[in-house]
Amino acid sequence: MANAITMRPLVSFALPQKGAARLAAQFGLALGGTLLLTLSAKTKVVFGPVDMSLQTLAVMLIAASFGLRLGLATLMLYMAQGAMGLPVFQSTPEKGIGLAYMLGTTGGYLAGFVAMAAIVGWAADRGWDRSLVKFTGALLAAEAVMMAMGFAWLAALIGADKAWQFGVVPFIVPDLIKVALAAALVPAVWALLPKRQ
Repeated sequence: MANAITMRPLVSFALPQKGAARLAAQFGLALGGTLLLTLSAKTKVVFGPVDMSLQTLAVMLIAASFGLRLGLATLMLYMAQGAMGLPVFQSTPEKGIGLAYMLGTTGGYLAGFVAMAAIVGWAADRGWDRSLVKFTGALLAAEAVMMAMGFAWLAALIGADKAWQFGVVPFIVPDLIKVALAAALVPAVWALLPKRQ
């Protein structure tokens, strides 16, 4: 029983234990998570020839903090907002909105964000986010799956060579930096928290 209590994601310690208050808090966190995802999509950092958004870092941190269920719910709410035409994605509304945008060149990466949240949230639910080594492994696996999904979708649209050249290679180093940041940050937060019985 003690092991089950200690293997909860970060946010669970701040949530009410049950009832309507817990559901309301979870909904508020999911809504706040979608706002963070939107802001991270619109925030660009110039990194050589490619502009890097902070969105993959936001996905990793949300999933690690929220765990599998709430992390996935947050990503699905974000996708629903985008599908309804809200300009929540990186290049919206400039390059389209809604399902038309989601089925475009970034569609595989958007689906990959959901897979990334599932992997990182699963790891957090098992306490891997307390260990630098285990959490780094989970983050790298999540990153690889997200990139593979994005590459496969893009390759179907523009061909494998161009998809690799424009959709993967420019993002390898920036995404590894974001993995390193998340891998260092989340276990550090756990180390600062008082030990619970």
